[in-house]
Amino acid sequence: MHTGQPRDFHSPGRSPTLAQNGMCATSHPLAAQVAIETLKRGGNAMDAAIAGAVLLGICEPQMTGIGGDCFVLYSRAGENTVRAYNGSGRAPAGADAADLRARDLSEVPPMGPESVTIPGAIEAFCHLSETEGKLGLDASLAPAIHYADEGVPVSPRVAFDWGKDEHRLQGAARRAYLLDGRIPQIGEIFRAPGQAEVLRRVARDGRDAFYTGEVAEDMLTVLSTMGGVHDARDFAATNGTETLPISGPYKGVDLVEHPPNGQGATAILMLNILSQFDLAALDPLGAQRAHIEAEAAKLAYDARNRFLADPDHVTRLDHMLSMETAANLAGLIDPTRAMRDPALTSQPVHGTPHKDTIYITVVDKDRMAVSLIYSIFQGFGSGIASEKFGILLQNRGAGFSLQDGHPNEMKGGKRPMHTIIPAMLTEGGRITLPFGVMGGSYQPCGHARVVTNMIDYGMDPQSALDAPRAFAENGALKLERGYSDKTRATLEDMGHRITCPDTPIGGAQAIRIHDTGVLEGASDPRKDGCALGY
Repeated sequence: MHTGQPRDFHSPGRSPTLAQNGMCATSHPLAAQVAIETLKRGGNAMDAAIAGAVLLGICEPQMTGIGGDCFVLYSRAGENTVRAYNGSGRAPAGADAADLRARDLSEVPPMGPESVTIPGAIEAFCHLSETEGKLGLDASLAPAIHYADEGVPVSPRVAFDWGKDEHRLQGAARRAYLLDGRIPQIGEIFRAPGQAEVLRRVARDGRDAFYTGEVAEDMLTVLSTMGGVHDARDFAATNGTETLPISGPYKGVDLVEHPPNGQGATAILMLNILSQFDLAALDPLGAQRAHIEAEAAKLAYDARNRFLADPDHVTRLDHMLSMETAANLAGLIDPTRAMRDPALTSQPVHGTPHKDTIYITVVDKDRMAVSLIYSIFQGFGSGIASEKFGILLQNRGAGFSLQDGHPNEMKGGKRPMHTIIPAMLTEGGRITLPFGVMGGSYQPCGHARVVTNMIDYGMDPQSALDAPRAFAENGALKLERGYSDKTRATLEDMGHRITCPDTPIGGAQAIRIHDTGVLEGASDPRKDGCALGY
């Protein structure tokens, strides 16, 4: 079994995790452990992914939680058909961009009730547990209930993010997500007894325990007090959507993505553009590769900002995914000179940096594969939490445009364009790599980077995740510290404005399904997590 070049065992790093029966890769060890325990108890990959994901809302509350949304790609045991479920919520019926424009707003306030769309994740977990799981919802929610009551020690990366995002917490959220008014330190215990109670009710009574009655009223009360237009019917009507994935080829593999309103089409377009260049001939950490990738990202993200929206309002998806479009865009790239970023003028998603998402992938002994991403958008979401239960509400509505007539214009009942995207690779029709890359807008670029690291440079999944990253965003080219001074200088000479981000770019997880029956898990060192198998 070839897994790429062996790593340098003298240097810091991690080997891939290898197992035969089941594997989970995610950003916190407790969640990975819970997923594996679920598999050992006879659960399947969906049971395990839900168990791990909901627990991550307690382990990484700045990243995700039950007030958020999710998207899922999955296969059933014995099948290679990739299925998709859209667990993203909608704007309340009373929302309208015209009302915000009348207040002289040019974007949705990211920390106001206007940005809060109805949480879709709980409905998705309930539906997928019932239709695809084996153990039942109560079994999948039990670990998160336990840890929400007992508490979780705050891990290093989580403490780092908590400190950066604490200023976003307002009102009841400060009481629920701070310890005596201060940021938790590494190793201190974070508890969420209110969420434990909500999850107990959902485990017993299903989705209605969340979207109607006392829990929904708790969320509605805080939103109404702040001037939100949400009402009980918006919550009661929440429903996810089974949908069909989209895909695109790259040098013998196919990248499978969730369709809009996620931004997965951006990753396919980016790979289509990159396929017009001989990346394999370039130094993987050299200036030329970073330059070509940066220019492809600028063009792909500009298309994203113009075309992607609620699936009922997307009309140019085929154009965006066509190889002819990619070839035309590739022709705009000067191999020696940086272009001005066109995405700066095409109604970008709200410009505040947001890297706040969890991703979990699980493969079970029957080779059911789940690729699940779950988020509250920006750090601590809207910063608004319900009073009684401490449910932190997402600010996905900040992904809407306020431009009159734009496909992604905020309107009641619409889903906003989302940054979060789960992915899978298939080869010859066989699912070979469920994977995901967290990090807000970076995600399509991250998908393209992982795929090209593996396909063009022969890296194994762990090496592909470990390698330094670059991202062209908001007029700058961000380079992680792993790039050499020579590469930085060359890119500056090409016209890029180079910055070094204080936070590493994204975080990724992957499981390669070898035809030998071996599972190979990889987990990003930029996070606190791991891959575990049995």
